[in-house]
Amino acid sequence: MAENTFKVTIITPDGTVYDNEKVTMLVMNTVGGQMGIMANHVPLIAALEISTVRIKHSEGTDEVAAVNGGIIQFDGHNAIIAADSAEMPETIDVERAQKAKERSESAIAEAKKKHNQNDLSRAEVHLKRAINRLNAASKQRNI
Repeated sequence: MAENTFKVTIITPDGTVYDNEKVTMLVMNTVGGQMGIMANHVPLIAALEISTVRIKHSEGTDEVAAVNGGIIQFDGHNAIIAADSAEMPETIDVERAQKAKERSESAIAEAKKKHNQNDLSRAEVHLKRAINRLNAASKQRNI
């Protein structure tokens, strides 16, 4: 069974967010589209979108992590996700994420009204991150 598993580590500038050696599959959104990898997959490096990463285990359990951009490097036995920021659902403050979503939506409306492309782009990224955090918290409850 050990040959069907691999190690996944999610790191951020603040430290390690996730570390597990018994992962059977990892599903994530890259800039090229959604990708799933399993043990002994061809080595790869890919840029990640702001999205949830699904982590599957042999016991039939799944976990998710909210990953806000970054890269994944995989050598067939070890996956390292170096993310700008990442959170596991149990550490997400849902109320805070909801307020961030609402602030971002207001900032988007204001930027559109003022035709300010820089503020619009920044607010859209903040909105994606807030929605990603809310999605991760919601998905973990449904697994």
